[in-house]
Amino acid sequence: MNHSSPHTAHHGAHHVHRHEHEHEHEHEHEYEYEHEYEHDAGDQAEILDLDAEVLAEHIASITAWLPIGTSPRRIVDLGCGTGAGTLALLERFPEAEVTAVDVSTAHLHRLREKAAAAGADDRVRVVQADLGAAAWPELGRPELVWASASMHHMPDPDRTLRQVHDLLAPGGLFAVVELAGFPRFLPEGAPEDAPGLEERCHAALDHHHAEQVPHRGADWGPKLTRAGFTVDGERTVTVDIGPPHTDAAGRYALSSLRRMRGGVASALTVEDLTALDELLDTDSPHSILRRSDLRVRTERTVWAARRT
Repeated sequence: MNHSSPHTAHHGAHHVHRHEHEHEHEHEHEYEYEHEYEHDAGDQAEILDLDAEVLAEHIASITAWLPIGTSPRRIVDLGCGTGAGTLALLERFPEAEVTAVDVSTAHLHRLREKAAAAGADDRVRVVQADLGAAAWPELGRPELVWASASMHHMPDPDRTLRQVHDLLAPGGLFAVVELAGFPRFLPEGAPEDAPGLEERCHAALDHHHAEQVPHRGADWGPKLTRAGFTVDGERTVTVDIGPPHTDAAGRYALSSLRRMRGGVASALTVEDLTALDELLDTDSPHSILRRSDLRVRTERTVWAARRT
């Protein structure tokens, strides 16, 4: 396994507000698959669990990087998904308890299963809540709040930042992890019958996101400062895994590209769509699962902001 430096983290899932159900296609690609539709809960849990497995080392690395003096005892994971971030935080801070918040009952159930398997179920409290709402349920007074790939989906992100600021204990830390874009899996000249297909898919997604998810790719530093935080640290990190890739990485690429197809199909030529479907056909000799040159490549930016 190859890792470019430094490592990053992504805890997987954040289903943050119910009105996103009205925009199904905008959330079936990029890490927009993190925003599950209840009828698709099984597929969502699978891809989030694969994300956690493939990037486990990166998640641990970013929790280790957080500029924390005294280990927190109370942590809130906003948009916890199936629990990759929650479990990493429990391991990083063995004295802490985590309140895991998500709108998806399926994700919260899966998180409970994983916490029980890890022997940490007594340290996890799950809360089902719409994080896009103006009022949140009681979440205590945490010393650390973690939000990975959820902030750019908030309908009013400035309000959400103020809510987190007011939620945190004085001196507490807010860790924001955001995604530079959908991960890449293919080398530049692939696939052979449609070289550059992945880049064209990304261009279609970028155009769509510019209209539908305007806060994706935002610089959260100034926003955090305006909300009253002091930004203690920021880093843009790179992930580069494989080849050779693991079985989990292959399944991760397959599931991710399936999600991406839902967002780009209408923008692709017939030839490109045919080539993409070949990659997604697990019975085809051209399946993504059979490519020995598959890599997992992505970038994340992390902000660590303190309530002073």
